[in-house]
Amino acid sequence: MDVPNLTPRVAAGIEIVPLLDAVGPMGEALRRPPGELFPGGSAELWERVTADEPKAFGPDGEWVLHFYCYLLRVPGGPNILVDTGLGPLDSPAATWAPVPGDLVAALSKAGVAPAEIGTVVITHLHSDHASGAVADGRPVFPNARHVLQNDELAWLERTREPILAAILEPLREAGLVDTISGDLRLAPDVQLIRTPGHTPGHQSIMVGDDEMLVTGDILHHPVQLADPSITYLYDEDSEAARVTRTALLARIRERGGTLATPHLPSPFNV
Repeated sequence: MDVPNLTPRVAAGIEIVPLLDAVGPMGEALRRPPGELFPGGSAELWERVTADEPKAFGPDGEWVLHFYCYLLRVPGGPNILVDTGLGPLDSPAATWAPVPGDLVAALSKAGVAPAEIGTVVITHLHSDHASGAVADGRPVFPNARHVLQNDELAWLERTREPILAAILEPLREAGLVDTISGDLRLAPDVQLIRTPGHTPGHQSIMVGDDEMLVTGDILHHPVQLADPSITYLYDEDSEAARVTRTALLARIRERGGTLATPHLPSPFNV
């Protein structure tokens, strides 16, 4: 695997460490040509994105995803983990993603043990973002509050996705789930913000005064950096996702900030 630059960044005195969980294309269950997954881009735009970001494409033009989680080292505060990745071989992500994930090993390389995580922010309850929270039926981060939006839990309970029983229920039984409605300050200069669209209760992390946005899945592919109006086939509400993405990217770029993205080849983007 061609490992990207994993050098941490610092924003508002907080170190943001990218944790590479896996790299690979979607499995056959979800795989489609990128132009079908992200409709609306011109041929010229796709040619430019393919030339600029070749690591986002496989040998047959398929979308190759990078799966990043992020560690926030807060001076004098908790270690905050944003997303928990793909999880083990038998995780809910195994039906379509390159399991197992490498999150725990990546954390170890960063000098942090799972028990030293104080807060886990799960941006949303899709299997590639939440499955690493539980292994062998037990929480991987036993001392962490796992923060989720009430809207996200309600959506998951309606859809009855496998992640409900495999991940959410063990966390609930251990008393590790904190549910909220709206924004929440996790630490000085670390704000959790609602970013709905991809899922109803999607949330992201803003560090400092718009210095760094840990995006979650408000965007998925470099083509959406080039044109934020381009939607994604698997957004629950594509119009809400487009509005969220367009507004936040404009806000961050206007302030000269940086994006920490889960699925682009490079962990940090502008």
